[in-house]
Amino acid sequence: MTTATHFTGGNVVARQPVEPVERWADAPDERRAERDRAGTDGNQGAEQLGRVLGFFSLGLGLSQILAPRSVARAIGLEDNDRNQRLMTAFGIRELTTGLGLLRRPGSAAMAWGRVAGDAMDLAVLGRALASNRNDHNRVAAAAAAVLGVTVLDLVAGVRSSRDVTGVPAVRGTRAIRVTKAITVSVTPEEAYRLWRNFENLPRFMAHLESVRVLDQRRSYWKAKAPLGATVEWTAEITDDRPNESIAWQSVEPADVRNSGRVRFTPLSGDRGVEVRVELSYDPPGGTIGATVAKLFGEEPSVQVDGDLRRFKQMLEVGEVVHSDASIHRGMHPARPGASS
Repeated sequence: MTTATHFTGGNVVARQPVEPVERWADAPDERRAERDRAGTDGNQGAEQLGRVLGFFSLGLGLSQILAPRSVARAIGLEDNDRNQRLMTAFGIRELTTGLGLLRRPGSAAMAWGRVAGDAMDLAVLGRALASNRNDHNRVAAAAAAVLGVTVLDLVAGVRSSRDVTGVPAVRGTRAIRVTKAITVSVTPEEAYRLWRNFENLPRFMAHLESVRVLDQRRSYWKAKAPLGATVEWTAEITDDRPNESIAWQSVEPADVRNSGRVRFTPLSGDRGVEVRVELSYDPPGGTIGATVAKLFGEEPSVQVDGDLRRFKQMLEVGEVVHSDASIHRGMHPARPGASS
């Protein structure tokens, strides 16, 4: 049994037991076989969903090509030559994607191609809502429908990006790298101690739902993805230098391959410590998946900036303080924020 240490302002306030979790490598053969069967079923599910989306694309594409003005009017766009050409172009895209999915229903490239197309559609509909010449009610309804289809396309993209064992397929895109740093007015020992207990990370990393320590070197992570989806992986510590740095990488199977290092560098003149995070990850869907993540506000460099600010608050203030703007969406009366 291991223990989890919790901190307030860098000081230990409690030590609680963490129940041991069965190691992946120690699982019985029957459980490995069960996971293999589950992976095969998942691949078949991706193909079935791909076929459904393929027929949907085919039908939508044909209607946009054969009756572009009618489709434009149906979704609330002004009936003009520009929108007619736009509908025809979108129809050709849908037709091509639909034929591709019907030929290769489990294709990750085709699935993520649909996600990219959804992002284009949402951008066009967003601009249409800003124009007084369009029917805003119909445009809003069309945007809601596209958003619903986008969820299905994201599911298909993630499923298709895995092979039959549930391991993400090897992609030719380069990993995306993020490097961010912040100065914290504590000692390297305090900063290292808080970070090293990975179960503390969801307290200041907003995209993390949970981290569960499995043993001295491995932990199980669950994180938020765009549009309410989640991704999971097991991380293994590859280098641990107390009070200096921690390095890790994901192990297969992983929904998102990733690796990184956090360094704790003391500053001269007792000015605290520089905490530098170096992250490398391979998003599902490669470059297309990363672009879609940015469109839905899940871009990692922005996430890491926020995570480091909250890490600084936890160590210097003892808690994460939320501003009024960060906890209330849309227009609202001004009022104090809350802390957690």
